[in-house]
Amino acid sequence: MPLDVLLGRDHLVIAEIAQAHDGNLDVAHELIDSAARAGAHAVKFQTHIAAAESTRREPWRVKFSSKDVDRFAYWQRMEFSERQWRELKSHCDECGVEFMSSPFSPQAVDLLMSLGIRLWKVASGEVFNLQLLEQLKETELPIILSSGLSTVSDLRTAVQVVARESNQLAVLQCATQYPTTPELVGLNVIAELRREFGCVVGISDHTATIFSSIAAAALGARVFEVHIRADEDHTGPDASSSLSGDELRELVRGIEFVRIAMQSQVDKHSLTPDQEQLRRIFGRSLVASRKLVSGETLQSADVAYKKPGGGLRYEDLSEMVGRKLRRSLDADDALSRDDVEMN
Repeated sequence: MPLDVLLGRDHLVIAEIAQAHDGNLDVAHELIDSAARAGAHAVKFQTHIAAAESTRREPWRVKFSSKDVDRFAYWQRMEFSERQWRELKSHCDECGVEFMSSPFSPQAVDLLMSLGIRLWKVASGEVFNLQLLEQLKETELPIILSSGLSTVSDLRTAVQVVARESNQLAVLQCATQYPTTPELVGLNVIAELRREFGCVVGISDHTATIFSSIAAAALGARVFEVHIRADEDHTGPDASSSLSGDELRELVRGIEFVRIAMQSQVDKHSLTPDQEQLRRIFGRSLVASRKLVSGETLQSADVAYKKPGGGLRYEDLSEMVGRKLRRSLDADDALSRDDVEMN
């Protein structure tokens, strides 16, 4: 099913919860509520099953947790049971936001399929996981690929493996630095991805600002993924790259504004009735600069150019100068061709 038909809208704002819940189911539910209040279209988790995706040898990217002896233990603590995942999915349904979660193992794919997931997001580190991609292909669901750790060549391979029609596929520009500095955002890549793959394009943004996604919207992006955090969370693994609920709300408003503005059908070859009226209000007309007497020969100094419009224009002045007045005028009276002898 095409992405836009599936989602019922022309663009998608994804609030990425990831591990911001820190293994706490209550916090996960609170973040769903926060994302829904902000107007996000979808909420995305990550489904980790430690034994299915990792080993004790996996190193920390950054040692942010003092609770866990190693990365494997951290993934274990991030796991939810099937019952808990169903609770989260039901909560999203009640809030009217799309439930999404990135799988990191074949078992995670099976679990999410049992929940009735409708759309896949493949994390940057899994785009070259051909085992996972082949499994996702078999589900026949639309797929969003994040490009943070991939070259264009890697993406070509992934796109070939998942074998999706262009309207069932999205590729996101992504920088994996947390947080991402402006020079690494890569807005220039969005057009390249569209040319290369002819599919929906977007951005997975880790700048902790609303600027990159709004700029991406102006460049034609249609999928926008940003991390969110609880307002009081300043120490979690993604907190420095995340938006608060208020920032997410402003982002949703900004993207909606830009998308509507881009689809406007303004015709600069003609004016609307409203513009015509305003043009008369703000325009200017030729008027008498002083009291003038019938029979006088009109000189340039006898004419001023003042608001409002609707009368003779400045370019009509040469046609009026040097002609005799047919009637007397007070200062600021509008001039017309009938006021002078035209023969």
